[in-house]
Amino acid sequence: MLDLKTVLVVDLATASLQAVAWIFVWLAWRHLYELKFLAAGYTAIAIGLLLMILRSDQPTAWSIVLHNTIIKLGLVLLAEGLARFLGQPRYTWIGVSLLVFQGVAWGLAVTFDPGNLAIRIHTSTLFTVIMMSVMCVALLRDRTQPRLLRWITMAVLAEYIAASIVHSAFEFWFPASPQDIAVLDNRNAWYLLQGTLFLIALFACLLFMVSSRLSAAVHEKNEALSREVLERRRLENQLSASLEAERALREEQADFMRIVGHEFRTPLAVIRNAVDMIGLVGDKSRDATRERLAGIGEALDRLFSLIERFMTNDGDNHFRPEPMQIASLIADVQLHFEMTGRGHRLRFSTEGEAISTIADPDMLATVVINLIDNALKYSPEDQLIHIEGRSEFGLVIIQVRDRGIGIPKAEMHKIGRRFFRASNTKARNGTGLGLYSSRQLLAYHGGTLDLLANEGGGTTAVARVPLLREAAEPAQLEEIAN
Repeated sequence: MLDLKTVLVVDLATASLQAVAWIFVWLAWRHLYELKFLAAGYTAIAIGLLLMILRSDQPTAWSIVLHNTIIKLGLVLLAEGLARFLGQPRYTWIGVSLLVFQGVAWGLAVTFDPGNLAIRIHTSTLFTVIMMSVMCVALLRDRTQPRLLRWITMAVLAEYIAASIVHSAFEFWFPASPQDIAVLDNRNAWYLLQGTLFLIALFACLLFMVSSRLSAAVHEKNEALSREVLERRRLENQLSASLEAERALREEQADFMRIVGHEFRTPLAVIRNAVDMIGLVGDKSRDATRERLAGIGEALDRLFSLIERFMTNDGDNHFRPEPMQIASLIADVQLHFEMTGRGHRLRFSTEGEAISTIADPDMLATVVINLIDNALKYSPEDQLIHIEGRSEFGLVIIQVRDRGIGIPKAEMHKIGRRFFRASNTKARNGTGLGLYSSRQLLAYHGGTLDLLANEGGGTTAVARVPLLREAAEPAQLEEIAN
C-alpha cells in the first residue's frame, strides 16, 4: 500500500524541479518568450500539488475544486506554450472553456455528491483527452522540429491519454469507496506514478525541442554569417577589381601621354633644326630658307595632327587607314631625316614602286622613324643605316639594319617592354618607349615587330604589316580599324 501524500510529494518534487529548470532556461534565452508559458505551466502544477499536500484530512469543497483546477490550469499553459513555441494556431478558448467546465462540474460534484469520485475522475479524463489531443494536433502540423522527436512526444501524450481513459474505465466498472481517498491501493497507485513519469518524459521532449530550435537558430546564423562573409568578399573583390582597373587606366593614361610626348619630340626636332639652319643661313640662301620653312610647316602639321588624333576623347580618330604606297612612305621618312640633318647616314631602298596597302600613313611613318632613330642612336657615327621596303608572302616588310652595339642575347626577349632599356644602352639618353610605342602602333594594323641580331654585330628591326590592295572591301577596312 502507498500513502497518498508520499506519491504527491514525489510529484511535487518533480514538478517543482522542472518549473525551476524552465525558469532558468527562459531567463537564458529571453527571445524564446514561449518558454515562460512552459515555466508557468509546471509552476501551476507544482502549486496545485503543494496545496493538495497541505490541505486537511477533511478539505472544504472549494479547496478541492481550487487545487485541482490549478493543476488543470498548468496543463492549459503547457498546451499554450507548446503551440506558441511551434508557431501553430492557439486554441486558448478551448482551454478556458475546459477550465470553466472543470470548475463547475467539480463544484457541483463535491457539493451534492461528495462521496462519488467517478464524476470527478470522468471529468478529469475528458479534460485530459481534449487538451492532450490539442497538443498532438500542434505537433502533427509542425515542420520545424525533427519528425522522430515529434512522434516520440505525441507517443508520450497518447500514453497519458490512454492511462486516463483506462483509469476512468476502471473507476466506472469498479467504483472506489470513500476510504480509498486517504490510502491508495494498487489500482490507483499506478496512475499517479505514471503521471510522474509522464511529466519527466514530456519535460525531456520539450527540452530536446528547445535544443533543436537553438541548434537550428545557430545553424541559420552561421549560414547568414557565411553569406555575409561571402558577400563582403565579393564586394571586396569587386572593389579591388575596380581599384585595379582604375590603376591600370591611370597607368595607361600616363603611358599614353609618355608615348605622345615621345612622338612630339620628332616634329619638334625638325622645327628646332630648321630654325637653327635659318639662323645660320639667314638671307644668304632664299631657297634654303624656303626649304627650312617648309620643313617647319610640315612639322607643325604633324604636331597638330598628333594633338587632334591623340589628345581628344574620340577614340575613333586614333586609327585612320587609307590606301597608301610604301614608296611614298619611305620617301616621307627620308625627307624627315634630311630635314633634321641626319639623312647622310641613311640608305633607303624599295623593291617595287607600286607596292601599296591600306594603312594609317602617320602611324607607319612614326614606326619607321622610331626604328631609324634607335639605329642612329646606338650605331657609330661612321656606320650606315639601311632601310628597305618590300612585299613578301602577303606582307609589307619594312626592315631597318644597323651595325651598332646590338642587343645582349639574354635580354632579347625583354626588348620592347615599356620603359625597358638594354644594359648596354645606359650611356645614352632614352625612355624605353620607342619600340614599345612602335609595337602598339603596329598592333592597330595587325602587324608585328621583330628584332634580329646581325652576324658581325648590330641589329635588324623587321616590321611586318598585312598587305591589302586598294580594292579591299569596306568590311575589311572596318575589321582593321577595330
